[in-house]
Amino acid sequence: MISLEFLLASLVVVLVPGTGVIYTVSTGRLRGRRASVFASLGCALGILPHLAATVLGLAAVLHASALAFQLLKFAGALYLLYMAVVTWRDRSAFAVNADLGGSSTTEGAHVLQAFLLNILNPKLTIFFLAYLPQFVDPARGEPLWQMLALGAVFMAMTFGVFVVYGLAAHGFRRHVIGSLRLQQGLRVGFSAAFAALGTRLALSDR
Repeated sequence: MISLEFLLASLVVVLVPGTGVIYTVSTGRLRGRRASVFASLGCALGILPHLAATVLGLAAVLHASALAFQLLKFAGALYLLYMAVVTWRDRSAFAVNADLGGSSTTEGAHVLQAFLLNILNPKLTIFFLAYLPQFVDPARGEPLWQMLALGAVFMAMTFGVFVVYGLAAHGFRRHVIGSLRLQQGLRVGFSAAFAALGTRLALSDR
């Protein structure tokens, strides 16, 4: 269930810059490190609705048909391969140059803005549908609790990584985002990681 493979795969996913990372980094750069921590919290909390919808839906599918669950896992592997292609082609994902910090200055406002960014992102639900089934072990029983535990670990990892992004916003922007060569290296590396994960899951007999 919560294996080293799951932790490494989740780390790759969380590290890939997206709307949440852009918001957190921008907040840290514009509003300070404390504000970035609250932005990270909001991004992590924004995962909850997607996780709840996914877990309930997957539990229903697993209860109805083991074959349907296996087909969903295979579709998930294909989705991860699709993410590899998208990451490879998207040259703007690692160029954090958008100021999404807004004009709000209160801690609650940062949490709310970040929460809304993630809760309104339908790709999260699709991602969890593709991702969580790969690490559910039917032999352990209680798939619902397994998926909840996996989701909780993913949320905690998201919060931790985003906090690091926010606290290092100035250095991150100057040394990483400012380097086109490093941007390309990150893009290729994350794309390869998604491709490797998707391929392994597609060939897995679990």
